[in-house]
Amino acid sequence: MLVVSRSIQIPESEFDWQFARSSGPGGQHVNKTSTKAVLRWDVTHSPSLPEGVRARFLATYGTRVTLDGTLLLSSDQYRSQSRNIDDCMERLRTMLVAVLHPPKKRRATRPTRASKERRLTQKKQHGSKKKMRKRPKMDD
Repeated sequence: MLVVSRSIQIPESEFDWQFARSSGPGGQHVNKTSTKAVLRWDVTHSPSLPEGVRARFLATYGTRVTLDGTLLLSSDQYRSQSRNIDDCMERLRTMLVAVLHPPKKRRATRPTRASKERRLTQKKQHGSKKKMRKRPKMDD
C-alpha cells in the first residue's frame, strides 16, 4: 500500500508492474536479470484518488499519462528489482504530495504611496549618478 497522506492510501492491487532488462550498471548481471521496473497506474479510474487531487495531478503531470489515462513510471537506477520498485513508488508518492493541496489564490494588491515614492526617488538618484558620469559640456 502506498501511503500518501491520511486520506489518500493506494492499495497495491491498483498497480501493474512489468519488468525488463535494465541498461544500467551491473556488468554481466544486466544480461541475465530483469531489474528495470515499469509501473502502470490508471489515474483516471482510481477509486483511491479524490477528484480535486486527480484533476491537479492530470493538469501537472498530463504529459506522463497515456491517452487512456494510465501513468507510466520506470526505474532502472539500481541493480536490484526491489530497489527499483521502491524508487518508482517513492517518485509516485512525491508526485502526489506535490498536488495534494490546491494552490493559494493570489490576491491582487496595489503598491502603497510610500513604495511608489521610494521607487521614484531611487530612479532619480540612479539617473543623477549616471548624469555625473558624462563628460562636461563646453558651454558651462
